[in-house]
Amino acid sequence: MYDKAALVALVREKALKFGDFTLASGKKAKYYLDGKQITLDSLGAKLIAEGILDLLGPTLPKAVGGMAIGADPITAAVITIAGTRGLALKGILVRKEAKGHGTQRFIEGPVSPGDDVVIVEDVITTGGSSLEAIERVEAFGLKVHRVIAIIDRLEGGEAAMAAKGYKLSSLLTIRDFGIEPPVS
Repeated sequence: MYDKAALVALVREKALKFGDFTLASGKKAKYYLDGKQITLDSLGAKLIAEGILDLLGPTLPKAVGGMAIGADPITAAVITIAGTRGLALKGILVRKEAKGHGTQRFIEGPVSPGDDVVIVEDVITTGGSSLEAIERVEAFGLKVHRVIAIIDRLEGGEAAMAAKGYKLSSLLTIRDFGIEPPVS
């Protein structure tokens, strides 16, 4: 079972940094969430996977995955914990650039066109990375069921997903750390 308080404490201890930062979206911020400090930590990976599986509920998609490299450890953790629970769930990797040899695909994993997938993300700000992953998996023929983030910065990601017809869920929001999102 997912332990939200333990995940909040771990993020606060290892991933939440204060200062002046430029985010992947290009936005300036006074805090930064270094998701890799949690997704590449054994306890963090376990907590995240349990939380995502709880959000998915009893009706699992065929696969979970997202944009490499950020979503790769999340995907691995979720399919591993699913396996320990006896649940059938596959993983996919979405490349930033098509492989230059072999199949030359953007999508890697044991899926076929028509399969449903959930996109996973560590930290979502504006949703750009998730939307890029969605574009690639849909071009491959997969059906995106929804997007799940570990932390939503509450800076437009949910609205961006909704505008394209996708639901965004998250394990945490920035408010779980006592931080209010900027007023837009």
